[in-house]
Amino acid sequence: MSVIVPLHLPQTKLKLSREDNQVFVECLVRRKKLVLTPEEWVRQHFISYLNLQLKYPLTRIAVEKSILYAGLTKRWDIVVYDADFQVHILVECKAPHIPISLDTLYQALTYQKEMQGKYIALTNGLQHAYFGVDVTQKSLLELSQLPVNA
Repeated sequence: MSVIVPLHLPQTKLKLSREDNQVFVECLVRRKKLVLTPEEWVRQHFISYLNLQLKYPLTRIAVEKSILYAGLTKRWDIVVYDADFQVHILVECKAPHIPISLDTLYQALTYQKEMQGKYIALTNGLQHAYFGVDVTQKSLLELSQLPVNA
């Protein structure tokens, strides 16, 4: 399966390089070369979408940070912070061949319990699901899109 597949996200210019038989991409946030996996392909395109289309500065986007949940170390894919550096959007990325499912949502909700974001995005680059989170009501509202940075 090819890593580089067309996604249902705006095209972006990524810095790709090849060493031996391995393809690398420079992360838009971390500014380091990473092995280009299918999930990383989606992650970098979604970061670009957040930055260029939704106007969230790269300085307020964090990638693959660890959190401790129920005694286990977990890694979330992307977190977007608001102007006060409070968690605003949690993003869970999957490779294009992995469908977005209830399991994907449950995974994001485990991070949500710790992070308390206002929005959740699930994407495999082909399918996207967006939710608003009402923490007081402990409910989700399905959205057609994420908010643009104000």
